[in-house]
Amino acid sequence: MNWYPWLNQPYRQIIAQHQGSRAHHALLIQALPGMGDDALIWGVSRWLMCQQPEGLKSCGHCHGCQLMQANTHPDWYRLEAEKGKSTLGIDAVRQVTEKLYHFAQQGGAKVVWLPDAAQLSEAAANALLKTLEEPPANSWFFLTSREPSRLLATLRSRCMTLHLSPPEEKQSQQWLAKQSSLDEAARLAALRLSGGAPGAALALLETVPWQARQALCAAIPGALQQDIMQLLPVLNGEDAAVRIGWLLTLLVDAMKWHQGATQWLTNCDRTDVVTVLTQHLSVSALSESAHRWMQCRERLLHVQAVNRELLITDQLLAWEQLMKPAMIG
Repeated sequence: MNWYPWLNQPYRQIIAQHQGSRAHHALLIQALPGMGDDALIWGVSRWLMCQQPEGLKSCGHCHGCQLMQANTHPDWYRLEAEKGKSTLGIDAVRQVTEKLYHFAQQGGAKVVWLPDAAQLSEAAANALLKTLEEPPANSWFFLTSREPSRLLATLRSRCMTLHLSPPEEKQSQQWLAKQSSLDEAARLAALRLSGGAPGAALALLETVPWQARQALCAAIPGALQQDIMQLLPVLNGEDAAVRIGWLLTLLVDAMKWHQGATQWLTNCDRTDVVTVLTQHLSVSALSESAHRWMQCRERLLHVQAVNRELLITDQLLAWEQLMKPAMIG
């Protein structure tokens, strides 16, 4: 598992709390995708399971370390929904929490990790809550959530929250420069499109996703000038919500351009597309466009069995109607 330099400080902070017997038994980590929260939790888990830790590090040689390296430690539990499912049920939670009340098989710590706490059903969350209210001795819970506000308030109240903030842009740029051969403008755009999370930016810069993003940018000028339906094939993919997200950033950038805030552009490598949008849409039309595309994206993400192609087609036709008064004026 990759380790990132921006994880050093939160890692030291968590380990210091354990060394000082001040650690909270349940840590809720809020992090964007690509921030490395999984690596952070894995590193802390390694330290907790080590039988002979060397300061801030696990020794790497003891039986506990060997079991962790082999992913076979019997006292380390990963709780997540089964493949193909989006919900983590109460039975899986109970199965693990009941084991925590027995002695650890290796005589040390017991660790439970929920990579996506939002997967918990209401019943499962309540079952976990009862365990967090009266935690077994030497048991540690790590929960990760992109949006903690979506979790039960009672569950959040039993956890200490750690916000894993993106590093400064300059630091991230330096790291990305060592990882990617693309030019500086592309790297900066990928970083801003990823909310400042360097790991996500690097994943975006890989050939397939970056080509999909570039294809969308390339299609916009022609679609605005000729036929809006030219955007359908570049939006209608398995990752349609992501692609609509890219379109939204371009619309917001066009609003920034209208206001003279060009230094804050997300798509700093595609100012050509941003300027085309400003020529076709006023600030009010851009704002309304962004609102409608956000609604479309929300439906894609949260409405089950939605007809993706039909939804995007309807939105494109509605967007065309919205643009007509702007183009005439």
